Amino acid sequence: MCLAVPTKITDLLPDNMARVAIDGVTKDISLALIEGAAVGDYVIVHVGFALSRLDPVEAEKTLALMAEAGLLA
Repeated sequence: MCLAVPTKITDLLPDNMARVAIDGVTKDISLALIEGAAVGDYVIVHVGFALSRLDPVEAEKTLALMAEAGLLA
C-alpha cells in the first residue's frame, strides 16, 4: 500500500526542488512532475516527488482527518 501525503511548500529551491512541511517536519522534494508550484501551495508527495497540487481547503480537511486519526500531532 502506498501513502501520498498532502504537504505545504515552504521554500522553492534550485534545480526544481522545494522544501515542504507537515506536522513540524520538513523535507526537500522534487517538483519535476508538476509545473507552476509556489510557496504556500499544497502538494501531494509520494517518495520524494510532488505528484500534483491540491486545493487548500481539501488539503486542510485531509490533514484534520489525519490529526483526528492520531496520525499527526
